[in-house]
Amino acid sequence: MSHDFSYQQAFARNIGWVTQAEQSVLRGKRIAIAGMGGVGGVHLLTLARLGVGAFHIADFDSFDIANFNRQVGATMSTLGLPKVEVLAAMARDINPQLQIERFPTGVDGSNLARFFDGVDLYVDGLDFFAFGARQATFAACARLGIPAITAAPLGMGTAVLNFLPGKMTFEQYFGWGQLPDEEKALRFLVGLAPAGLHAAYLVDPSSINLKEQRGPSTIMGCELCAGAAATEALKILLNRGKVDAAPRGYHFDAYRNKLVRTWRPGGHRHPLQRLAMMLVKRRREEQT
Repeated sequence: MSHDFSYQQAFARNIGWVTQAEQSVLRGKRIAIAGMGGVGGVHLLTLARLGVGAFHIADFDSFDIANFNRQVGATMSTLGLPKVEVLAAMARDINPQLQIERFPTGVDGSNLARFFDGVDLYVDGLDFFAFGARQATFAACARLGIPAITAAPLGMGTAVLNFLPGKMTFEQYFGWGQLPDEEKALRFLVGLAPAGLHAAYLVDPSSINLKEQRGPSTIMGCELCAGAAATEALKILLNRGKVDAAPRGYHFDAYRNKLVRTWRPGGHRHPLQRLAMMLVKRRREEQT
């Protein structure tokens, strides 16, 4: 049986939480998402179901069986297939009218201008350890005046930061510069979630190895990220509701049923942030 697609009918149940006029605005927006893995893939599908009309998506990787625990595009039928192709097909299955430009080599200096061309918002879906790409994308957003969201899956929760035009930048908050990758990882982790809600129920600390660039993950964390990021995206794109920008953020942990709002003026330079970094380093030394 064939069915005709209708944008109005497909997203009619959004009406009430958004107006008809706001839904039309969302239809005309273009969002860039780098990374189509754990968080990036579910970001795309969530925003597609919100009715956003156009996307730029980037990822150089293909699906592997190790992705099954958290990545919405990872199934037996997609093993070995490029993530951008799989997720583009899944998103178009939701909305056949979507405009999707794919970047199958990921994002780097050679394609950043095209990746951000005509984009209204950037949503970070990169792997935690993709330091070079993350630094480049957020620097481009700051330079181009594009609002950017990062929602990190930490344990069974999410830590959210918005970087808005004219406000504190990613680099000002985290202070990565030319630091070694291991130091960037520590600053990213502590900067994203100063409250550290997830640390209380980590049952196997050896599962985290910053040098080998590996750590545990859950689908709950990824899906909470998508819900939080899409809500921030809605407020930013519709210019509706309060949007906190870095150095303000929040961390919600479903396992502990806790929400903590954070404020770190000066970002990585804040005394509490410096103290947290020192304690994390000391704890890591004790574990090795």
